[in-house]
Amino acid sequence: MPSKLPYGSWPSTISANDVAAGTKPLGGACFHGQNVIVQEGRPAEGGRITLVSYPLDQPGEPIELISKPYNVRSRVHEYGGASWKLVTGRLQDAIVFTNFADQRVYLQQLGQVTPIALTPDSMSGGNPQLRFAEFIDGPNRSVLAIMEDLRSEPVRHIVQIPLDGSAAQDATRIRVLTAPARFVAAPRLSPSGKMLTWISWEHPNMPWDGTQLHLAEVAGNGQLEDTVIAGAQDISIMQPEWVDEDRIAYVSDESGWWNPYIHQVSSARATRLVDRAAEFAGPLWQVGSAWYVLEDQRTLLCSYGTGTTKLARVHALTGGLEDLPLPFTRVRPLQVRDGWLLAGTSSMTQGEQITLVNLDTLEHRAVAGSIARLPDPAMLPQVEEFECTNVAGQSVHALLYRPRQDGLTGLDGELPPYVTFVHGGPTAQAAATLNATIAYYTSRGIGVVDVNYGGSTGYGRDYRNRLRGQWGVVDVADTVSVIKALVARGIADPARMGIEGGSAGGWTVLSALTNSEVFRAGISRYGVSDLVALVQDTHDFESQYMFSLVGPYPEAAELYEKRAPINHVSKISCPVLLLQGDEDLVVPPSQSQVVADALAARGIPHAYILFPGEQHGFRQSENIVSALESSLAFYAQIFGFETDAPAIELS
Repeated sequence: MPSKLPYGSWPSTISANDVAAGTKPLGGACFHGQNVIVQEGRPAEGGRITLVSYPLDQPGEPIELISKPYNVRSRVHEYGGASWKLVTGRLQDAIVFTNFADQRVYLQQLGQVTPIALTPDSMSGGNPQLRFAEFIDGPNRSVLAIMEDLRSEPVRHIVQIPLDGSAAQDATRIRVLTAPARFVAAPRLSPSGKMLTWISWEHPNMPWDGTQLHLAEVAGNGQLEDTVIAGAQDISIMQPEWVDEDRIAYVSDESGWWNPYIHQVSSARATRLVDRAAEFAGPLWQVGSAWYVLEDQRTLLCSYGTGTTKLARVHALTGGLEDLPLPFTRVRPLQVRDGWLLAGTSSMTQGEQITLVNLDTLEHRAVAGSIARLPDPAMLPQVEEFECTNVAGQSVHALLYRPRQDGLTGLDGELPPYVTFVHGGPTAQAAATLNATIAYYTSRGIGVVDVNYGGSTGYGRDYRNRLRGQWGVVDVADTVSVIKALVARGIADPARMGIEGGSAGGWTVLSALTNSEVFRAGISRYGVSDLVALVQDTHDFESQYMFSLVGPYPEAAELYEKRAPINHVSKISCPVLLLQGDEDLVVPPSQSQVVADALAARGIPHAYILFPGEQHGFRQSENIVSALESSLAFYAQIFGFETDAPAIELS
């Protein structure tokens, strides 16, 4: 019979140090001979990103390929992505990568220690003016890449960078291939190298609103002459890939769902391969994001689904779809070689991993894992897909994690406290996976509900568009609907409901606290509080995002003022914890400071913790630990349970 202890006070073997030090972010990966190269984060090194080579079959230890102080991270579109590439076919294989500090491109020959620069120093006022990402093999010992040029009005191009280092001192040696566009992504050369495709979009669109797919012949010098072959202001094209010299695969949401298509160059005709109410792509927050790979010229290996995703083989000629049953909640295909798929995978027991899958037998094994020491299974929660309706009668989706620890239960008649997770974006999606932060809570007897409010991806364009012009309204109403459903179904204690989120999720937290009374505590991590300040003081990629979420600015200035939580702090009646990085350029510290000042003026209990050296999202181990322990101590103080986390002082 399980022991009975008050919810929230259960002793747990999952510590904040385990969450921080034991978790390393994983990025892309590729085959390299008898090894796999994996991108890994280093929380203990201030969040530095490096590359590690893992042996496939033979015994051997992983080898770090990029040494300190180099940090493999791009700032293109501020969120980066696709910051490195393995270059082969030379006398010695090498890695081409972007270094975070100066955003220069470097070439690191494998086996060597010091890389050589390929692009010039562009620092001005402490900020690099040229930034690079998404490298692909180019002709004549070069790579093609996105170049973000901030020297005047921000523009992006696809460019060609020589690998001999000649452009390191002479920027004119970088050949600009495409006409200037506000944003570009996904450069892809045809197998012969004679044609180039890429996608672009312009303000005020975000890439999930509408993009254009370009096609151009690669000939002569100077800029290429291109033709737009797919996409529009209200059609989002993602991930073009050449199947052969005459066919281009891509994903389009023209039907209302991101489904795969084939464009035939010779006939200029497009064919939809799959007609299914499921997503075969997602939001392009980071360049280089991919949702399928070519298995061969006949088949694609695609990740698709809604709340969770699975792997399927899609036939490029017939459009047939064949599911490949694997025990993962998320699958991200990366590369295929000799009948093996290299993929990023997620599961409720193993977390994020880089995994090898045999495409014939579906045998699979992990190459690298995000969690160095997996928690005791007795401490891990189970996930339930939760659905309810909002006041408009529309479906709202969430992931439910009940308190769980083998051998423990709450007191008789006691309902558990719950923390509501609100994802950022807001065009993002809460995904089912082993999340150490969630387990940190649930193993202590605190439930978690992770809400995919209207506007989230994963449920089609109409679900995504529910947030258009309604940010701060629909996201709040949907989140409140989930909480009321939890209470109505006898799952959660209505007197102990918390809410937390970061960035856009922090906005929803603050908006929910000012527009509802269902929450008793709130935590905002680098959350948006002042829309006017955000639209006037944020980076280019999101500088007009508010136009679709709220309305055009300054025409809708009155609405911006009306929605902003900072103008309604007087309506907050519960304690608030604010967590913020002092180097955040996406949501500057002023956004949190103004809330702290207003809470202080109103005499509302609160704490404001500013973390030095952190940007948008916490990467340093000590700060991840401090933020998580402070959050638990905050809830313990408000909800009245005991915890081992150091107490924090509320003003």
